[in-house]
Amino acid sequence: MKKRVVVVGTILASALLFAACGRDSSSRGSNDKIQVTGQANDHQYQGVIQNGRYKTAKARGVDLSQDSGNQLNLKSFEDGMTALSQQQFSPKSYVFQEGQYLTKKTVTKWLGRKSKDNPNGLNPADNGQKDANKRNPMYVQQIGEQDYMKQDGNKLTLRGMTIGIGMNQKDYYEKEQYGPTFTTNIPTSTMEAKGREAAQTVLARVRKLPGVGNDVPILIGMYKQAPNDSLVGGVFYEYAVSYHGTDLGDWKQTDFQNVVFPATANHSVPNSNDEQSFENFKNKIQNFFPNLAGVTAQARYKGKQIQGMKVTITTQFYSETEITHFSQYVAQAAKTYLPAQIPIDITVNGANGQTQSVITRPADGGKFTAQVLNSY
Repeated sequence: MKKRVVVVGTILASALLFAACGRDSSSRGSNDKIQVTGQANDHQYQGVIQNGRYKTAKARGVDLSQDSGNQLNLKSFEDGMTALSQQQFSPKSYVFQEGQYLTKKTVTKWLGRKSKDNPNGLNPADNGQKDANKRNPMYVQQIGEQDYMKQDGNKLTLRGMTIGIGMNQKDYYEKEQYGPTFTTNIPTSTMEAKGREAAQTVLARVRKLPGVGNDVPILIGMYKQAPNDSLVGGVFYEYAVSYHGTDLGDWKQTDFQNVVFPATANHSVPNSNDEQSFENFKNKIQNFFPNLAGVTAQARYKGKQIQGMKVTITTQFYSETEITHFSQYVAQAAKTYLPAQIPIDITVNGANGQTQSVITRPADGGKFTAQVLNSY
């Protein structure tokens, strides 16, 4: 299995309403103009804008990506990091900034195998074995960083950080280039042990980065990658917070899980009422508009409580008026049937995979808004 490096970044800024401006203490004396965005609601972070542009992550896009991997993992990883961060760094008190301390070069090296040329690799050295049960698998799959700032007068100062570390349950590989794909299964106990080792190493390295220091709270979340054939992305399974130095504190379980609607034999639903709500929604729009190829959803749970839902609808519409009227009807049906007081994103795709419209509702359970995307 060919593996490549790709970079992870999450854009969390809401509408670009410039609420304040000042200098970023992490800019180390530069004269860059820093602004923060306004909040659409209390559940979203304000973001950082530098010289009129959104401040992107320095390691934007990097993970140890596999060509035929589960693309849902990246989105679930980013969403999960934010969900963990909201528990530690309240959106009411902190400003979100894309990771500025881990560079693309650094993360790329950390995600590699340990070798003479790459002594900082978090994955074990290649032992030359090709057998699935004898080779050293790649345990660490991706690393992400989010910075949390406090506004002190006209300055933004780093006051918290979240580091996400993605771990493999299965490592896909090829015995020869362009050959068939094989799989090394990694036991849960091994994955967790290797993950905690990696977390301790990463913490020690991050503390040494210029501008971080020993007293900035650092949350480290451990993420379990979903297998390539999974219908949902992975989840964060545990986290710990370091308040000083390299002391990581106690590990806490998250109780997060992702499920797919309609439910399958391999994915049960924690709350049957949510499943029935989705079925009612699905039946309503399928009865009204027969040209639908499919309606599916991914929901994120904490325990038995649903936290959010992403719905995908595949259509066979051709005219813009059909898409417009359908999107309006979907927004009405979603308000009536889907769970209340959670963020919901509904994407309407054509048979060719092109997005035709997007219907969204924020976390505070406000109104659904529909945006039809013009084809010209």
